[in-house]
Amino acid sequence: MDEPARRPENPAAAALLVRIGAGDRRAVDELYEMFGRQAFALARRILLDDGLAEDVVQEVFLSVWRTPGAFDERRAAVSSWLLAMVHHKAVDAVRREEGHRRRGRRAEDDMALSAPTATVDAEEQAVDRVVSQQVRTALGELPPAQREALGLAYYGGYTQREVAALTGVPLGTVKTRMLAGMRKLRVDLGSSGGPAGDGRSTAAPTDGSIR
Repeated sequence: MDEPARRPENPAAAALLVRIGAGDRRAVDELYEMFGRQAFALARRILLDDGLAEDVVQEVFLSVWRTPGAFDERRAAVSSWLLAMVHHKAVDAVRREEGHRRRGRRAEDDMALSAPTATVDAEEQAVDRVVSQQVRTALGELPPAQREALGLAYYGGYTQREVAALTGVPLGTVKTRMLAGMRKLRVDLGSSGGPAGDGRSTAAPTDGSIR
């Protein structure tokens, strides 16, 4: 059964998107004034770099200007929609940076071949990279709601209460989504020989955080 249409949680923000759709450039500036600081804080928390965070936020608001019709008030509030885009693009940026670091590590590993004492450390780093990729892959296969909740917690470092506030859904729903997502991750990673298959627990702590 389809969920009934929901009223915008922030009518002023929804009205700005209507103005953006009509080509009002000033509305983009007003939307940024409303959510820019929150968007930057999320991007900065994921990327740990002011410059990269600014690039991500700029990219998100440029995307809003180009395709304001992508917003669907039946699925999320404007704030949740914007922050979800920030989260997605910030994670993509992390992956790009990880790709750069991975190439650098390969060069370091090549040098380590001539240093026997560094062999064990290189092997451990290689295992860590494989596990990290397995987690990212499994996370990407979760249903969108579970992926959003776990992504904000895993990459953003937010607690369950903070995730609830960011996504605009009840805390109980966030807990349910995260628990279901963690269970699926355990199954998926266990079947691939990932961290869940080597005896490490993936259960979320009882304090509302998965840090």
